[in-house]
Amino acid sequence: MTLSNDEIRRILPHRYPFLLVDTITDYEPGQWARGVKCVSAGEPFFVGHFPEKSLMPGVLIIEALAQTGGVALLSLPENRGKIALFAGIKEARFRRPVVPGDVLELECTLTRRRGPVGVGQAVARVGDETACTATLTFAIMDNEDSGEAV
Repeated sequence: MTLSNDEIRRILPHRYPFLLVDTITDYEPGQWARGVKCVSAGEPFFVGHFPEKSLMPGVLIIEALAQTGGVALLSLPENRGKIALFAGIKEARFRRPVVPGDVLELECTLTRRRGPVGVGQAVARVGDETACTATLTFAIMDNEDSGEAV
């Protein structure tokens, strides 16, 4: 199954310039998702990171991975309309810089789930090279101002 950018925006609450997944190339709700971020020289973060050498900030690579995992988690019927928040990041490793022109391939596999909390193994690649790996923890919340996990 694939999802267009419009379909991703029906699942995730993020919008430009913070929606960091262009397309979901395949996914299984509640299990895993694979996506793509086409890194353009026009990205707003390149203005200051860095003026002499454009590099995608690691925190935004992690966010793109989390958004990919969020699609897998929030595409379950019982989670539609909810928000997946970061609850933790472990073992993040950055192995290759991501620069304008790169096509960042994103993958997040959900490995554990207990109530509103889930854990995913995430990897970002550019071609055959690993750019980033991390273990991400998510907490599912209602899309309201209550601040209470569901």
